[in-house]
Amino acid sequence: MAHTSPPQLNKVTYHRISSDTQGGSRFDTVTVEQNLVRAAPPAAPFYVSTDGVASKFRFYTFEPGWIGDWHPTPTRQFLALMTGAVEMETTDGTVRRFLPGGLVLLEDTSGRGHLTRNVGDGYATYFVIPVPVV
Repeated sequence: MAHTSPPQLNKVTYHRISSDTQGGSRFDTVTVEQNLVRAAPPAAPFYVSTDGVASKFRFYTFEPGWIGDWHPTPTRQFLALMTGAVEMETTDGTVRRFLPGGLVLLEDTSGRGHLTRNVGDGYATYFVIPVPVV
């Protein structure tokens, strides 16, 4: 059986929402580099990024049809969508849809913030990791 590697295996990409100086918000795309290392011998090498700082986690679950009107994020946090379909909108009019596996870093702790909608037919659940400002 031939092995084929997926492209860009050494990179992880996520979305970021940040505040601008006028109190608005915008999306960016961030790419994190990984290196192939023996991180857990005797297991085979796998791809690892540099460490980030985090000390706790929580879950957010949105009911079907839930809309979170314009709001800044209560704290800088990573959200990893586990179930459902969610759209987030920034004040510049950009809308991005997230499906399970979608990852976003919310940094818009001031200003108008962003709008969040559960656009799926069921509940949407995020795994949330608050992260300190670095």
